Amino acid sequence: MKRITLPARPDWRDKAQAVGFGFHVMYGEPYWLDDAAYTFTLEEIEKQIEEPSQELHDMCMDLVGEIVSSEEALDRLAIPEDLRDVVQRSWERRDRHLYGRFDLAYDGSGPAKLLEYNADTPTSVFETAYFQFNWLTDQIALGVLPKDADQYNFLQESLVEAFDQFPKESIFHFAAITDNEEDRGTTVYLMDCAVQAGHRVELLDIREIGIDAQGRYTDLKDRVIDRCFKLYPWEFMLREPFARELARSGDVFVEPAWKAVLSNKGLLPLLWQRHPNHPNLLPSYFTDDPAASALTDYVRKPLLSREGENVTIFRDGREAFSAPGDYGDEGFVIQAYAPLFESDNGFAVLGSWVAGDRACGLAVREDRSRITANLSRFVPHVIME
Repeated sequence: MKRITLPARPDWRDKAQAVGFGFHVMYGEPYWLDDAAYTFTLEEIEKQIEEPSQELHDMCMDLVGEIVSSEEALDRLAIPEDLRDVVQRSWERRDRHLYGRFDLAYDGSGPAKLLEYNADTPTSVFETAYFQFNWLTDQIALGVLPKDADQYNFLQESLVEAFDQFPKESIFHFAAITDNEEDRGTTVYLMDCAVQAGHRVELLDIREIGIDAQGRYTDLKDRVIDRCFKLYPWEFMLREPFARELARSGDVFVEPAWKAVLSNKGLLPLLWQRHPNHPNLLPSYFTDDPAASALTDYVRKPLLSREGENVTIFRDGREAFSAPGDYGDEGFVIQAYAPLFESDNGFAVLGSWVAGDRACGLAVREDRSRITANLSRFVPHVIME
């Protein structure tokens, strides 16, 4: 694993605008970097990223049934008590799921370590599946990269295959906070994948979803929503006023309600309990576990944090780095510290994608901070021997 610099494509901004990638700049900072890349060998990709990601996903799936059938585990994960049956029935029905992204610490010198599983509403899917692949083909055509350069990236094909597994009789609705450019762009891209799989699609703002007299979710044309991808976290949905209707909504929403237990940081100590000393796991504990006191270099994470909010890194038992935010009331977990790949440009975390049940792609995000947050940058990758 190395970080390299190379000439940016002269017209990359025009290409970004042409395909709706307006969020290549976010919060006034560059988000997409066209003049840098992370390089990997094929063996690194296959043995250190793809194979472990597939195994981690399988381990997570094996654990879901145990979590949803345990009141103690659901307590640990702060799943609202009055809506646990929604989560449990979703798993009992084996509601179909779409995708997820593991965040991994890897610096090229040892096994990749799981930091968390973004199993509910992961973003950067468009950048991974589409724009970085175009970057690769353009840079090869320009002679900047060799003709045999490759990429670990069959995410788009895997998403289309995953969408193909959903019934096609009804409109497949897609909902997000549409005035958020990143969320809208991500959702529109996933809509395109669904269209390629043969679905009819409709976009709406999640705040526009209504409820009819029979308690069914409806769109702005008063059509019943039979299936809806929502780029909106389950931990928010389970606490919304309309959550009372979820009990009779069946398998409407994608991701399904059982994903609430995989997108929760409480998954980390539960995985460690089931698979102690697994090479791709870090020692992880709930804060009241006496074993947590043995760690001196560790990270404290809220169960439901996003974009690194309220994450704190401790070195030698002392607070070293922290990020502000609005999470923490739900509780924390403790995870052993793992160093990220470090260069003069910051710290890189690997995002390893799963679509359906198949590991299928890689995203690299880079941050000036050791805590990857909303100002991180997306850097394309390339496989070169």
